[in-house]
Amino acid sequence: MNRFLSGGAAALIALVVGSAAASAQTKIGYVNSQKVLAEAPAAQTAQHALEADMTRYRAQIDSIEKSFEAQRTAFEGQQATLSATVKAQRQADLQTRYAAAQTRVQQIQETAQRRQAELVEPVMKRINEIIEALRKEQNIGLVLDASSAGILAADPALDLTDQVIARVKAAAPAAAAPASH
Repeated sequence: MNRFLSGGAAALIALVVGSAAASAQTKIGYVNSQKVLAEAPAAQTAQHALEADMTRYRAQIDSIEKSFEAQRTAFEGQQATLSATVKAQRQADLQTRYAAAQTRVQQIQETAQRRQAELVEPVMKRINEIIEALRKEQNIGLVLDASSAGILAADPALDLTDQVIARVKAAAPAAAAPASH
């Protein structure tokens, strides 16, 4: 959601707001992106799909961790009876398995991040399109994200959140549900 306002944009906002004060023609609005996402049907659908995927990913990671832990426990139980050579070989094998397990966990986490981006990107694109359309229709020069730390106080008349939510909900039947992986 921080695509509405990046951390480095504070100086730009100060410049634009300063310019806006000098020019009575520039209008400013804001949107609470967290509220929009919470109420957007497509975002809720994406969240449910992501939660289902994350359950699968967590199960895979748990399985990998349990398998490695069982191997480690078995080695610890046997190491007192092993020769130094066999013990060293099994320790090396265990380290190799640990590295492979960590690599697989990282791959699963990267897959989860890609899936999240895949699910959220179309929703964010649509929300941004709606915000841009409202901005143009109402001749607003700047739209800020109220859910970021940049806005401390604002006139509620400048809040576009409910308008964005209404349009997002109105567009919901036309949006297709994301495919499950």
